[in-house]
Amino acid sequence: MSARRITRTRLFAATTVALAALSLTACEGDELTGSPAPDSTASASADGNSVQPAGSAKGAEGSTGSNGSTGSNASAGNDKSSDSGSGSGSASGSGTGAGAGADKDSDSDVPGECSASDVRITAADAPRPINHLLLTATNTGSKTCALPPYPAARFGEAQSVPPVAESSKPQSLTTLAPGESGYAGVRLSSGDGSGENGYDTNTLTIPFEDGSIATVKLPSGGVYVDTALTVTYWQTDASNALEY
Repeated sequence: MSARRITRTRLFAATTVALAALSLTACEGDELTGSPAPDSTASASADGNSVQPAGSAKGAEGSTGSNGSTGSNASAGNDKSSDSGSGSGSASGSGTGAGAGADKDSDSDVPGECSASDVRITAADAPRPINHLLLTATNTGSKTCALPPYPAARFGEAQSVPPVAESSKPQSLTTLAPGESGYAGVRLSSGDGSGENGYDTNTLTIPFEDGSIATVKLPSGGVYVDTALTVTYWQTDASNALEY
């Protein structure tokens, strides 16, 4: 074998070995280049990206189931709070309603004061005792009202009201339902002439506690009054009003 041929053979063998080495290196490089892929996928999952391994997705479903269980506990807590609130509200409403109703009923039982606009007062001579007037106050309004304790009668231009007979005081104020009447007696003068400063008059006014004033028509010819002038408290019976 010639030396040139031997050289060529050696060169060919060396070339083959070099090519084989290069091929092996290339394969190893490909394997090294592909190995980071799982790490990259895991990194994407950690960053919250949509690309996740199948195992990770399954784990997420399990986590969702756990949260659903927690939500069930919260629902039970809400039901308990609701029951507590409902009981408290019911008790409060019941107490308030009862109190308001009682106050309203109590107020409606108390009659208001009578006024000259809803009470008509008339005056008539009494057959006996002599020198007496009978005053009759009739409720012409639509509501029950209470008369003043007694008529503060002013005859003519008198500057003061006559005294009241304390022995005629009833146990309570005289109240009048619509259409009902109360009565008061008036002693105009002394029967034996012992009275003083007598005078004739044909006018009579009676004030009410609300400030209104009733004008009362006296019997024809007017009346005679002196210092014996006295009135009684308002009564529910006419005969009681003329006993004093």
